[in-house]
Amino acid sequence: MMKKNPFKEGTTSWLDFETMSDLQWHCTKCELKSAQAKTWQVWRQNGIQLDQDEKGNFYKIQICVHCEMNTVQRKLKSLEILEDTTIRKSIPVSLARRIKEIYKNEEALFLRDFPPRELEIDHKFPQIRWEKDEEENRTTMSEDEVKSKFILLSRSNNLLKSSQCKRCVREGKRGSFPGIFFWYKGDEQWRGKSKSDEEGCVGCFWYDPYEWRRHLNLIVNKNI
Repeated sequence: MMKKNPFKEGTTSWLDFETMSDLQWHCTKCELKSAQAKTWQVWRQNGIQLDQDEKGNFYKIQICVHCEMNTVQRKLKSLEILEDTTIRKSIPVSLARRIKEIYKNEEALFLRDFPPRELEIDHKFPQIRWEKDEEENRTTMSEDEVKSKFILLSRSNNLLKSSQCKRCVREGKRGSFPGIFFWYKGDEQWRGKSKSDEEGCVGCFWYDPYEWRRHLNLIVNKNI
């Protein structure tokens, strides 16, 4: 049985779901209200099925018949909402505060200090590869446990990491730090035993920028 609109009536997502319920492509510039790419990721995490283009992207770039511009467009694949989706557990406020304290409010990509409110806690192992729900995040996690699971990113770098990981899943090619083609374990090819094998991510800059830099510095200092 098809599901009704899952969002609260009158909200931006409710309006977009109503617009897209005809299962046609809709322009994100002149037809849809949601502007953030993160919104559509959350939709998929909650079982809403978005259609893909020929390259596997959950959007399509084409000329809009309304505004006559080349725009990003979104489309529902079905009105059926999947129940079998992986769930990312919320991080307790006290734990979130501890994570930021452990990293001293340092952003992982460029090692810059940020105000705590401008930092997002991100999983090193990308959710796009999860095949089961995340276990509860304990408030008593040790420092080693925190560093093995989380990093801090700015909003823009969080989106950048997400896009790199999506491309890796789609193409099987691991990302690199801009202009530096180095993986401290393995190479560009992702070689996990299954989609959810975290070992396939080890060695990639986007998985652990800190460990990536440590290994690169060992090589650089050895050759000085």
